[in-house]
Amino acid sequence: MRPLLILGCSAALLSACADKNEAAEEKLERSAETSATVAGALPAALGLSEAQLLDAELIGPDGKELGDVEQVLRDADNKVDRLLVEIEGIGPDHYVHVPITGLKTVTRGDDTDLETSMTSADLANLPEVKLPAP
Repeated sequence: MRPLLILGCSAALLSACADKNEAAEEKLERSAETSATVAGALPAALGLSEAQLLDAELIGPDGKELGDVEQVLRDADNKVDRLLVEIEGIGPDHYVHVPITGLKTVTRGDDTDLETSMTSADLANLPEVKLPAP
């Protein structure tokens, strides 16, 4: 009986953590979309609007997808200086700040993506960014 109780408690804790993470991700997404709407169609960085930056994938020089842009961040002078990116293949919900410097736009079909010279290992070594609680 005791192992079942422990298993049930563990499942409940994991579910609560997943719900908190999902709520934090939803809050981040709403905030990013609002910021992009307020910024409008004017180029924010790399000749792209904030909305276009949010739609972009971060890719390596080999064209392989490394992550998704989740938020556009600005410095004290209101210039875009970094992006919050969710890294692919490192497990769920691993976020890092990627400097805008060194990124270039790449058009693939109808998509405009951002190419970095960093590898997935380089990205994994960047400090992890924890999303604020919802």
